[in-house]
Parts: sequence; C-alpha cells; structure tokens
Amino acid sequence: MSDPQPVSDRRDPPAPRGRKDRYQVVVLPGDGIGPEVAAQARALLEDLAPRLGLGLDIDEIPCGGRFYLEHGSRDWPEEADARCRDADVILLGAVGWPAPDRPGPVTMADGRMAGYSPVIGNRTELDLYANIRPVKLLPGIAHRISGQVSQVWRPEHVDMVILRENTEGLYAGMGGQLRAGGVASVATDTRVITRASSERIIRRAFELCRTRGRGAPEDGAHRVTAIVKNNVLEGCKLFVEVFDQVGADYPDIERELAIVDAFTQWLVTRPEHYDVCVTTNMFGDIVTDLASVLQGGMGMAVGCNVGDEHAMFEPIHGSAPPLAGKDAANPLAMLLATGEALSWLGHRFGDDRLTRAGAAVDQAVAAICARGEPLTADLVGEERAASLSAVGAAVRAEVATRLTPAG
Repeated sequence: MSDPQPVSDRRDPPAPRGRKDRYQVVVLPGDGIGPEVAAQARALLEDLAPRLGLGLDIDEIPCGGRFYLEHGSRDWPEEADARCRDADVILLGAVGWPAPDRPGPVTMADGRMAGYSPVIGNRTELDLYANIRPVKLLPGIAHRISGQVSQVWRPEHVDMVILRENTEGLYAGMGGQLRAGGVASVATDTRVITRASSERIIRRAFELCRTRGRGAPEDGAHRVTAIVKNNVLEGCKLFVEVFDQVGADYPDIERELAIVDAFTQWLVTRPEHYDVCVTTNMFGDIVTDLASVLQGGMGMAVGCNVGDEHAMFEPIHGSAPPLAGKDAANPLAMLLATGEALSWLGHRFGDDRLTRAGAAVDQAVAAICARGEPLTADLVGEERAASLSAVGAAVRAEVATRLTPAG
C-alpha cells in the first residue's frame, strides 16, 4: 500500500479543487472497538497537522447501537448527515452493538440495524458508489489459522484490488415482510442491478487496472475479473453485458469472468492470478471478507467508499464488542484507512502535503510489520501481543521519521 497514488483515486479524477489551509474531517467512532481505533486515527491526524503545516478540523459524531439505546429514535444526531455532506472526508470506526433483550444487534423501530445511517446511509446519500478494497499481504504478516500463526500465503502472491458496487444490489432496500396476524410468514429482498451503476463501477475498475500498472503477481498481466453468477441470475447477465461493452474500450487490459462460488476457492488457492476484480454489492461484501484472510485478517483490511464528490474510509472489521475496552484490538486497518483518506484528500485538492502524509502512513505500517513488533494478538499470538495503544504510538513515531518539518 505504499504506492504514491491511493487505490481510492486511481482513475481519471475530477480536476483538483486547489489546496486549502484547513480541511474538515468527520470522524464516526461508532460502537465497540470503533471508538478505540478511531481515537488512534484522530491522534495520528492531530500529530500530522502541525508537521504538514495545515489545519485539520475534526468533527466527531457519535453513532451506532449504543447511541440509539441512549437516545431512542435515531442512530446518530439529527444534523449528522449534513455534517458528513459538508466534510472534506469521513473516517468511520465500526458500528453494531448487542441488543440487551435478545440475541443479535440493536435494531431500530424500522427494523434496520442501529448503525445503518452512518454506513449504508452515507454510501447512498453521498453516492459513494465504489467500495474499493486493496488486498495486499505485507512482508512480516503471517496468518492465524486454527488458532495458530503460520505463513500460508506469501507476500509476493497477494496484491489485488476488489471493487464492489456500493449503492444497489441486495442492499437497495427494496423488500419487505408479509406479517399476517402479526407473524412474519414471507420475506422478500429485491436485488436491483442497473446499467448505469454497473457501468460506472466497471469503468472505474478498468481505469484502476490501467493506472495501477503492475498487473497480477502471477504473470504481470493487466487483468480485470468480473465476479458474477450469470449462469443463473438476470442481474449478473446484465452486469456481464456491460462488462464486455466497457472492456472493449480497454484493449490493453485482459478481461475474464469468474462464477462467484468458484471464485471463492480460486481466491485462496491461486491469489497470485488476480489484479483487479469487480462485482456487485452482496457478492463483493462476502468475497472481500474472505480476501482479508489472505492479508492477515480483518485487522489489516481497509474499505474505501468513494464517489465523485465525497469519500468515507474505514477498517472492514466489525465492532467486536468482546474486545471493547481492553486496548487489544488491531488499529492498523483504521490507520491504513486514514492513510488512504489523506492520499485521497491530497489528490482531490492537489495538495502534495497530504499525499506525502498518506504515503508515510503506509510506509510506517509496512516497516512495523516487517520488523514484527509491536503487533496485536491477532497477528502474533497472545504471548507476543502488544496493546492497541502501543501499536498506534509506534505508527505515529514511524510516520514522524518520514515527515520532517522540511518535508
């Protein structure tokens, strides 16, 4: 993740808006370990601002299941959506909290999980149509399998990016339940696939493949793989039709199809084959969580939710309530997401101070992983485990060595 241009903006972006003296950053800490990792992101930003010679105005907005339990009507404040829209960039921790009276998460009166507004709501309202997830195994990171830490995949074999359409599919919210006599007897979820949304995410995948430049680890081929179920599903048939039409504009890039169920086995048995992958919303949600295993687990996995005007960055792990308050969660995904946010801001506003900072964060995390300490238990096991706060402090120290006042 040390490339000079972030995966979140590798395409033909809008012309830079022009650098500013101050940038507005919304932080949505959320639930569980969300506030803990978000605090590390905030500490990093507050340390960076004077080094970069700019202002970062941080607007922290509470949200999620615990907020809903305390307030009873919404999962974030009334004005939160407008504050997110006015921000230059958004950082999200994690949402979701156990319901006090039954198994599962806290849900709102409308049946949606408390935390829907900052996650799905922002993706929809801000048109963050591209969920871009880099899947890269950093040297020094092993894999936790069956309770043991071992090297299953090699860093030189894991370097891909998966793009997931982020605004429609099964998450379009078109469905419901038939509750005759007050008891749910039928439920439907309508999957919505449109030509317009398919085209923009597919085109973004091809643009990213072209500017990413290095190709698949296996053979160096510049390749875009569409992950579909077009042997059964009509929406996937449309997605493939658009994929072929858009792909024709990129004769320098190889294109292929992968049926989603088969892709799940190829992903773990032959990750070196993949360069850039693109898929629909639900399929992308599933395969990217599986892909995170290749890079050392959820604690290393970044989600970039990007549109043409707005962007929100997050670790893709959940709120992990059992780890909350123990200073034990892995903050690296949140810090890498912060690096991506800085890089995106830098390209968005033509501000090389921010792009340098984003690169410095990536390099700092890579350096800590390469030397093997300090790292949290999910990466090295309990005996060698460092605390969340120790890892965060180490990243800030490493970043500082790469950003001298002279730049």
